[in-house]
Amino acid sequence: MTARVLVVDDILSNVKLLEARLSAEYFEILTASSGREALDILERESIDVVLLDVMMPGMDGFEACRHIKQNPKTAHIPVIMVTALDQPADKVHGLEAGADDFLTKPVDDIALVTRVKNLARLKVLSDEMLMRAATTHQMGISGAPALDWQSAGESGNVLIVEDQGRSAQRLVETLRTVHTVTLESDPQAALLKLAEQPVDVLVVSLSLTNADGLRLCSQVRSLDRTRHLPILIIVEPSDEARLLRGLDMGVNDYVVRPIDRHEMMARVKTQVKRKRHADLLKARLEESVEMAITDGLTGLHNRRYMEGHLKTLVAQSIQSGRALSLLVADIDFFKSVNDTYGHDAGDHVLREFARRFRRNTRGIDLACRLGGEEFVIIMPDTDLARAIQVGERLRATIAADPFPMSGNKELRVTASVGISTLEYRDDTPETLFKRADRALYSAKREGRNRVVADAA
Repeated sequence: MTARVLVVDDILSNVKLLEARLSAEYFEILTASSGREALDILERESIDVVLLDVMMPGMDGFEACRHIKQNPKTAHIPVIMVTALDQPADKVHGLEAGADDFLTKPVDDIALVTRVKNLARLKVLSDEMLMRAATTHQMGISGAPALDWQSAGESGNVLIVEDQGRSAQRLVETLRTVHTVTLESDPQAALLKLAEQPVDVLVVSLSLTNADGLRLCSQVRSLDRTRHLPILIIVEPSDEARLLRGLDMGVNDYVVRPIDRHEMMARVKTQVKRKRHADLLKARLEESVEMAITDGLTGLHNRRYMEGHLKTLVAQSIQSGRALSLLVADIDFFKSVNDTYGHDAGDHVLREFARRFRRNTRGIDLACRLGGEEFVIIMPDTDLARAIQVGERLRATIAADPFPMSGNKELRVTASVGISTLEYRDDTPETLFKRADRALYSAKREGRNRVVADAA
């Protein structure tokens, strides 16, 4: 993937070195020689990841990071602290300033590219959520707020696969301070756990005594339910070949033994964030699709969805020679319900009508609200005689029992039904609707509360 990376360092040779390495991976690079210059660039440019040197004159990297994270416009931009000081206190200081990750000089090429790609992907997810939230706000729709960038990586469900006792215990103790941690020594048991419980990050040791950790990673990537689960592997310092194989098969990140607890916390936090953002985006997409095809009042499919579905069914039925029928139902005297009892009562009647409507619809049929008090059922593989039976059953269900209203009141409701069926090879959704409407108007003229079919 490509991304815009801001490299901040007061030593030109360091800047040029990082710029060359990242440009080779097709990242677009911007540079700054001080913390203040970096903040100015972030105000006017779109940046995906910041590589921020710690030791700079004037405003050091820690202070610059704090400014970035305290500004609402830039708080969601990932920051990688680059330091020659490989001390736990420096990493703690960086985490307190809001840093998302660390790189230690001299910077390893694999680590550099892996960290930047990870955080660039996370930034893309965050940008997408912010854009959707803005669009929702502009449309006047109240939606759930976007995840908070800093807290989204906390309280995750982490599954660790490690069979070295002391190492496993240290990992559990480290991560349990923030996350819910499950430990498994057997990869196959871990696969079962992934099927049984929600997991945000899978941590796999490549030093398992009786199993191949990479094979587990491969299995996780091949299963639909876990294909996008973030995976972090633990590798030995000399095991670069297996590290590269893991990254090639889709492992998201890695840590090298001996494991620094602050580094492990930062790596897992990034992957939990990524999972949470991806899950939220998926949920928002499903909600958007549901809203786009569903009538908000009744829960039935709406006209937009019905028109597209009917067009497909008409084409398929003409090609296959199978029957297709259309039912249009209209609530009788619905205007008087609104005029007499008010629009809240009218909405209640529409919801109860839709409930009965749905109850009398087969699984292969499609029930929709066309608009107002008019409803539709599309019935594949249904000839005219069978469609009339469905219409009569629906009419009787509506008329049989009064609709309960507020204040222990009841209201008698009836419906008129018009039915058409596919007759000719040049039939279209429009001709089907025209004939069903014609039948519906006949039912109205003949006294309402009846079913009329118009074959052609």
